Amino acid sequence: MAILLDQNTKVVVQGITGREGSFHTKLMLEYGTRIIAGVTPGKGGSNVHGIPVYDSVYEAVSKHGSIDASIIFVPARFASDAVYEAIDSGVKLIVVITEGIPLHEELRFIKYAKDKGVVIIGPNTPGIMSPGKAKLGIMPHQFFKPGRIGVVSRSGTLTYEIARELGKYGFGISTVIGLGGDPVTGLNFIEVYDMFDKDHETDIIVLIGEIGGDNEERFAKYYSGLKQKKPVIAYIAGKTAPPGKRMGHAGAIISMGIGDYRSKREALESSNIPVVDKPSDIPIYIQRAYRNIV
Repeated sequence: MAILLDQNTKVVVQGITGREGSFHTKLMLEYGTRIIAGVTPGKGGSNVHGIPVYDSVYEAVSKHGSIDASIIFVPARFASDAVYEAIDSGVKLIVVITEGIPLHEELRFIKYAKDKGVVIIGPNTPGIMSPGKAKLGIMPHQFFKPGRIGVVSRSGTLTYEIARELGKYGFGISTVIGLGGDPVTGLNFIEVYDMFDKDHETDIIVLIGEIGGDNEERFAKYYSGLKQKKPVIAYIAGKTAPPGKRMGHAGAIISMGIGDYRSKREALESSNIPVVDKPSDIPIYIQRAYRNIV
């Protein structure tokens, strides 16, 4: 079992004829992702890696029936329109790879999506993968083995590193989700944890946070109030970052004493969520503390 994405998910790629869209479509197809259509306005009637291309998502849906998910490789100035088009065409999962979308546009389309019952992953995300089943994004699949650990992350590169470390110890992943590196994202730690909590094939959740914002602190407060809960282990990036320093992501900036490493670690640990010092410590901790359930 997996959350949000599996081998049966029918996918459309928006921006499929661009360099990034074409390149990652090939990799996703090779992994087994069920891509049934692509969309690039003005390129309808062509094909990319054997996938038919349409001028609009609506046209693709009319031809193929309902489409479950979209992945967006559209340039930032057109990305918001692509999101609205997917939502209005009935797509229920949208992965927004694009970075550099204006914040006010992100706020609008994320609210619109929530009102319509649509899940958005991103913007500025490496995507989602259910190892051994399907991937919707740009994650290098060779680092991810199938298993029973759910991973939710604010950092793309660290996600790959931690997946590789887990694999060294024989641990695999049920689903991995990159929340996205912008200050506003479609999903948060609480929402993804709840999905993993309902998944019978996920036993432990690895939370990869970073400085900036209060996403981790809000999750810690939520988690502490649960009566029954699956175990979570966390790693927080940015321990040595000075106040006001941005660390890679637009969302990873400490401002006015909010969102620093210490506040996040203390919040998580006070909610009985262990926080490790290094990515390589995660599988060691799991092996020691949770080996009987994974």
